[in-house]
Amino acid sequence: MSGRTWLGLVFGAVAAALTNGALAQDFPTRPITLVVSFAPGGLSDVPARFLAAEMQERIGQSIIVENKPGASGITGGSYVWRAPPDGYTLLVSAISEVQNLHYLPVPYNAITDFAQVGKIADGPALVLIVNANSSYKSVSDLIADAKKNDGKFNFATSGPATSPAIAVDQFNALAGTNIVPVPYKGTGPAAAAVLSGEVQGAFVFYPSAKGLADAGKVRILAVASAKRTAYMPDIPTMTEVGFKNFVHSAFVGLAAPRNTPPQVIAVLNRYLNETVNSPSFQKRIEQFGMVAPSQPNTPDTFAKFLSTETAFQAELAKLSRPSQPNVK
Repeated sequence: MSGRTWLGLVFGAVAAALTNGALAQDFPTRPITLVVSFAPGGLSDVPARFLAAEMQERIGQSIIVENKPGASGITGGSYVWRAPPDGYTLLVSAISEVQNLHYLPVPYNAITDFAQVGKIADGPALVLIVNANSSYKSVSDLIADAKKNDGKFNFATSGPATSPAIAVDQFNALAGTNIVPVPYKGTGPAAAAVLSGEVQGAFVFYPSAKGLADAGKVRILAVASAKRTAYMPDIPTMTEVGFKNFVHSAFVGLAAPRNTPPQVIAVLNRYLNETVNSPSFQKRIEQFGMVAPSQPNTPDTFAKFLSTETAFQAELAKLSRPSQPNVK
């Protein structure tokens, strides 16, 4: 290597370090966009809007939530993956990011192709819902009718390879039913399909069911948590109604495009933790069955969590089959 080349590399590295330092020092200077990969009203959308409302007051810039649903979350993930690595376009990462790897052709890797920022929340669990005007008062009632209407009984899902679709596959395998999964662009639209009568039921995350259940428009038959929840103490778990180890809980996190400067990630993580640890944010998410992430909530701990969750979902994938990708 010539002296001139070596000096060029040194000056280039110094310039990059100075640029990144200046970027972090000034960041942010304009609005930040949080991309949610599903329709409004679902698992990732609800906490994202709570986060944006509170975090923008701390960070000093507007934070916009933008929904980009489609392809079981891959549309939104791909958008952020291709975005400039400057910290201004972030992905609201959810459990679908690690599930898709085992079922669908994904152009990116949820762990290695993103710079993790941290968790937003843990939970909630899936709930099994039916229209409140239906005759189904229990899971047993639903199973009996599904068997009578073999192949004509439909459940809404939030797309292939998502938790609701996987839950339908498991339910069919364990109950001996042939319920047909019908994909929608999120658990919000899936819950709306139950309300409208387009489908007979659905597994949706609790935030999508809460408003409808509180209004008496849908009935929650069971919850896919390890034990009964404090926010639904009278609702049995799937294990209690005969489905051993039928547990589907979730998480929501925040990620940036790979190669986003570490200094920018550090700024985002600091404001993220200030927000998720605030009593006001925690009060907001708790009513939807979510809890603040345990500490320390760092980019590294979130990346390690994703690796563990990916391995768990790989094992779960062996027990179910992917639903057909016919997203509404």
